[in-house]
Amino acid sequence: MSLPLPSLSLPRPPVPSRLIRTLDPCVPLAVKRRLVEPVLNRTFAEPLEEGEFDALEGRRISLAIEDLGVTLTLSLEAQRLVLCHAPGEATIRGGWREFLCLATRREDPDSLFFQRRLLIEGDTELGLMVKNLLDGREEGLAQGRLGDWLHRLERLAARDH
Repeated sequence: MSLPLPSLSLPRPPVPSRLIRTLDPCVPLAVKRRLVEPVLNRTFAEPLEEGEFDALEGRRISLAIEDLGVTLTLSLEAQRLVLCHAPGEATIRGGWREFLCLATRREDPDSLFFQRRLLIEGDTELGLMVKNLLDGREEGLAQGRLGDWLHRLERLAARDH
């Protein structure tokens, strides 16, 4: 006669969005800069070189990814996108899936705003300028290393649901 084995309940891995929400406030801006700025500046090298971001010089825009509890504020300094502490004059607000759809062009960017899945607050002219810069990239942002990272996020999104 064999005894039944006790059921083992392995801890479920943390849901990525909860993990990010917990860790983000603990990460110093200097670390975020080292991680985010090179990716942004490589991704937008051509439009930066062509002066398409010049209207952002001395201005700030925040990207608020609400379901992750993450807000990144960007500015332009010496033809480079930089993260900064100060709040944005404009904020583009939404969930991380919506930002992913915007970056990968899985959905029409205008639809994301018209359906109020992404919102622009504050200086709407500045917010629309940044939205149009993202929208103007025919291939979206899903190329190279950033594309690999975005595709991993898509897999996590499927797992998160």
